[in-house]
Formats: sequence, structure tokens, C-alpha cells
Amino acid sequence: MIAILGTGLLGTGFTQALRAKGEEVHVWNRTHARAKALEKDGAKAFEDPAEAIAGASRVHVVVSDDAAVDAVLAAARPRADVWVIDHTTTSTEGARRRTARADLTYVHAPVFMGPQNARDATGLMLVSGARARVEHVTPMLATMTGKVIDLGARVDAAAAFKLMGNTFLMGFTTAIGDMIGLGVALGIAPAEAIKLFENFNPGSSTMARATRLASGSYGAPSWTLDMARKDARLVEAELAQAKANVALALVPAIAARMDEMIERGHGADDWTVIAQDFVSAAKS
Repeated sequence: MIAILGTGLLGTGFTQALRAKGEEVHVWNRTHARAKALEKDGAKAFEDPAEAIAGASRVHVVVSDDAAVDAVLAAARPRADVWVIDHTTTSTEGARRRTARADLTYVHAPVFMGPQNARDATGLMLVSGARARVEHVTPMLATMTGKVIDLGARVDAAAAFKLMGNTFLMGFTTAIGDMIGLGVALGIAPAEAIKLFENFNPGSSTMARATRLASGSYGAPSWTLDMARKDARLVEAELAQAKANVALALVPAIAARMDEMIERGHGADDWTVIAQDFVSAAKS
């Protein structure tokens, strides 16, 4: 039997997928009605997490944050011989602390998945930690996702990479929001603005740009910082002249960073020099 603690969007998807494979699944959720709704899929819902995991071969935790993980584990009290696989996005400290517990066999496996991915066993699942633990759980996890990415022996690596990925997604989404905002200021409707991506695919250059950013070498520019700042200034000017009351979230912060680096003498470098301080800090 497999227990799922937390039946939000992902937990529900995991439960439905496991039931479709014929697995016996016990479920718990803080709001019991959400767990109870999964009985139509053949799961068995419990109001007490300790009862939900009784007899389980493994327990999957899919809750909101570190505090919720700690609270549900305290209430469930899993035995040390029961595998606890936590898919929650947590702090690195939380992942380290829970893995170190002698009374818990814990593996952190956060995901880049939406509810449909959980139902279809697609998307990405990250895992890291002691080799024996990772080797034991990987075959189980492989049936629940499109790809399991083993990040090595560092216990908190999965937590760290999940947070880095979410940082990119936050910036990426905010950049699209700024693009739509500029379009509104220029009289271009959002549905029209996003048609840019029908022909312009910035995602295809992500790895090349990331490699340049991380290299610490910003000579031989393809786009100088001075020219990038000029374009940011054009955006600022368009917004200032627009009748629409639009305030962008990302461009002002980028422009301020550009100004700082130009003041430090980097105007003729490739504009990826804005990452120089982070790369230098990693090398020190």
C-alpha cells in the first residue's frame, strides 16, 4: 500500500495515476473533503495521517512548505523502516535536517510538474542524497514522472536546484508580464503581443546564454552593455510617454543593474556581465 499525505493538485494527480496502475492508495489531507473526494477513484481517505500510513510500504508527502512537512510527519509518526519521499518544495536546511533524522528514512524529491504531469507520469522529478537511498527509490519514482534527475550525493541538492529553477520561472514569467505591459502602453493588446513568440523563440538560446553568463568571460560582445542599456532606456521612454498607466516589474531593476555595471566600466563588455558579481563570488 502507498500513502499520499497532501491531496492538493499534485497529490491528487499522483493518487489518480497510482490508482490507474492498480495500486492500493491511502490518502490524507488537512481539509478532509479533498482527500474524501478521491474515494471515487478508489483511494481510501483518512482524517488521521497516522491511520493513513499504517501498513504503507512508502509515504509520499506533497504539502506546501517546511512547516507543513514537519507538522504532518509529527502527526503521522512513520516508522524508521518506511520510506518517506517528500515532493514538497522546501528549504535546503529543511531537507538536510529531515534527512539527518535517525527515526526517519527520508528522501527529498521535489518536482517540476503540474497536475496533468502528475496524472500522466510526465515532467521532471529531482532527487539527491545518499547513494543507497537514491538507488532504492529511483525505480519507484521513475513510474511517477517522465524523468528522474539524480543530482548526486549532496543531501540538499534537489532542494537547491528546485529553488533555482523556480527563480528562473519567476523571472521568465515576470519578463513576459513586462512584455505584455509594454505592449499595452504601445496600444498592442495582450493577445496580439504574445504572437511575437510564434516566430521569436528565446528559449532556444537559453543554454548558450546561461553558459556565457556563468563563464566569467564577457569580452567579444554580441550585444554590448551600453547598447542593451540604450534599449532599456527606449522602453522607459515609451512608458513615460504612454497614456496607459503601466509600471513594469522587471525592467527597472535590470536598468539599475546595468547602470551600476556601466559606472564600473563595463559598458563595452557583453551585456551578460551583469552576472559578474555572482560568478566572482562563487570563485572566491
